[in-house]
Amino acid sequence: MKFIFLIISLVTLSFAKVAIIKVEGMTCPLCTMAVKKSLKQINGVTKAKVRLNTKKATVTFDEKVDKNELLKAIKKAGYSGVIEEIK
Repeated sequence: MKFIFLIISLVTLSFAKVAIIKVEGMTCPLCTMAVKKSLKQINGVTKAKVRLNTKKATVTFDEKVDKNELLKAIKKAGYSGVIEEIK
């Protein structure tokens, strides 16, 4: 069973993308929590890390997620975002 999980994990990671998004308007730790929560609600987002000191979100997602969905989620949380890079 562990072997099957490992194979599924490797396949999932091979199709994962990472976006670096500049988030405008965050001023406190609660802001970062709101942005992270909103991003993680997107089906296909596997990881979201939001840092107040850099005002950036690093989001890992599968190829089915449209990058505009990420920006909409940030807007839904009350902030604006600009995608700086997608790897």
